[in-house]
Amino acid sequence: MDEHTMFTLMVDLHRDGVRQGPGSEEETLRALELTWLDRAAQLEVADIGCGTGASTLVLARELPRARITAVDLFPEFLDILAERARVAGCPDRIETLAASMDSLPFAAESLDLIWSEGAIYTMGFTAGVEAWRPFLRRGGVIAVSEITWLRPDPPEEIRRHWNAEYPEIATAPEKIAILERNGYDLRGYFVLPSTNWTDAYYEPTEERVPAFLERHAGLPEAAELVEMERREADLYKRYRDWFSYGFYVARKR
Repeated sequence: MDEHTMFTLMVDLHRDGVRQGPGSEEETLRALELTWLDRAAQLEVADIGCGTGASTLVLARELPRARITAVDLFPEFLDILAERARVAGCPDRIETLAASMDSLPFAAESLDLIWSEGAIYTMGFTAGVEAWRPFLRRGGVIAVSEITWLRPDPPEEIRRHWNAEYPEIATAPEKIAILERNGYDLRGYFVLPSTNWTDAYYEPTEERVPAFLERHAGLPEAAELVEMERREADLYKRYRDWFSYGFYVARKR
């Protein structure tokens, strides 16, 4: 499947989802607590890889004086986010930006908080925390969820899968060491529970599959994408004790 077709179909499958990856409001709030930021302050925030805005809207509610730039590569997701912000009554505090996360327009030391749930893998954890650090003011905070080995000795099938899909997968101590080498001090770390994968992501995605396949009847690439999604869900269900998203919250030195 060529890249353009894959992205077009992925957007169509996931645009109606509350989330485009594992997560939950509870875990967003837990990570926000670990930032130790003054929630009443006039903060400058970027939510990078925001999708349709599940985390963005939580941040807007919990940081009532913040200005948030919601960044995603896909304008279709941002259009939905803008409408959700309007319904939530905060459209004036959320600016949407269609951009690649490896080519962001933020000025140096202009942000107090960089948020990214389940998206930094697109450019790689090391490259992301290194490239985004200059945008943070001294003492600013980065909060990202990142695929993480929960144990260092995964079975061969799941090890091969992640080494092919995302070779940067590593244990939490290894990820924390990367943050420290790049000028951050850890504020907190926790693992997303399995319900953030099954209840919040895989099951809602599967519910949208029949309508998706009907919209793309006869298109083999659509069936291929569904098979990829189902294989990923199956791997998670069988190997959930070995990997998850870790949520890393760290302060710029």
